[in-house]
Amino acid sequence: MGPAQVWIGFLLFLFPFLSLITLIGVSLSSFLFLLTALFLFRDGRAALARHWLDARWVVFAFLFNFAFALLCYLVRPEASLANLEKPSRMFIAVSALMLVLAARPPRRALWWGVIGGAAAALPLVGYQRIMLNIERPGGLINAITFGDLSLCLGLVALAAAIDFRHSARQALWPALGAVAGFAGSVMTGTRGGWLALALAVVLFARHAQLLRSWRVRALLIASFALIASTYFIPASGVRARVGQGIDDVRAWFGGGSAFTNVGIRLELWKGASMLIAERPLFGLDQASMKAELERYVAQGRLDPVVLPMEHLHNDALQAIATGGVPGLLAWLGILAAPFVFFSRHARTGMGQSAPALAGMLVVLSYFSFGMTEVIFWSVKGSLFYALMVFLLMGLCLNAKEKIGK
Repeated sequence: MGPAQVWIGFLLFLFPFLSLITLIGVSLSSFLFLLTALFLFRDGRAALARHWLDARWVVFAFLFNFAFALLCYLVRPEASLANLEKPSRMFIAVSALMLVLAARPPRRALWWGVIGGAAAALPLVGYQRIMLNIERPGGLINAITFGDLSLCLGLVALAAAIDFRHSARQALWPALGAVAGFAGSVMTGTRGGWLALALAVVLFARHAQLLRSWRVRALLIASFALIASTYFIPASGVRARVGQGIDDVRAWFGGGSAFTNVGIRLELWKGASMLIAERPLFGLDQASMKAELERYVAQGRLDPVVLPMEHLHNDALQAIATGGVPGLLAWLGILAAPFVFFSRHARTGMGQSAPALAGMLVVLSYFSFGMTEVIFWSVKGSLFYALMVFLLMGLCLNAKEKIGK
């Protein structure tokens, strides 16, 4: 391999490996991808041009997401320049796609980074949970984001098992990554990822023909069985979290206290429905939205528990409340366009099975996380998604081009 290929392969490994065990790993990787793309801009541009018909709708979706954020900044006097950081950096992550297409690094570099990242993150939350007795550990970040990203790494490791299927010894490595990712998520007590697991089961069943090997099928069955078994292990806290959630819902609908994890979310969603009913087309900026929630509380229409919350704990509601119909389309676009891309490439097979399936799992995971959390609220969560999508797209297109030749 040439120096550029080795360097970009190293970046593929570095990004997921550092994502949970450092504060700056994702941002650092994003910066290094961009800097490298500037040095190799001519090659990257030519490579992207070759695959433009395949990639264009995903690139346009991220561009629209950024353009809408820019428009909101220009027309809303109260808007902050900081609101442009996430959408702009997510769009600039297309540099990672350009580099993968230009240099064609081995995709196992990404798989090893995913496996290593999940395995390295587990001891961090394990120490916090077991040794420090922290009920909801989150490593260096908050527990929800850590749990969600750890689960995402575990699911990607499962998809990577397709590329390790030829050897029983090699198949142990993605198994390690999957178990570590799932265990790390369980350690955090994060419930938002459980829907992602259910959708992942459906996706694996739908694309069972891609699994190709009894080793991969056995790994899938064992992994999901392991997750299910945690409900019956009291020390895992899963059963307690399920019971707590049910009690919170009953209390809120029964007119009891909203000052619970689920109750606060339900109250926020109630407030969101009121906001959307008043401003359905274009929504409100974040500051005005907070002011409206305060007004609802003063009128006695909403519980004061919502006031300290930074966001609405639901990606779709957050998108509509702050951006109206265009905001919802921007959010849907960065999910739907990549999912359609990966689904199309998964159907064609031809060596694209692992990255295509991994891409669908990443998109479904973020959709699921967004049901009870604004997963795109943090820079880490937003950049992790964009980089993973563009890297997996590049690997799919490289496999297609190789077979085509």
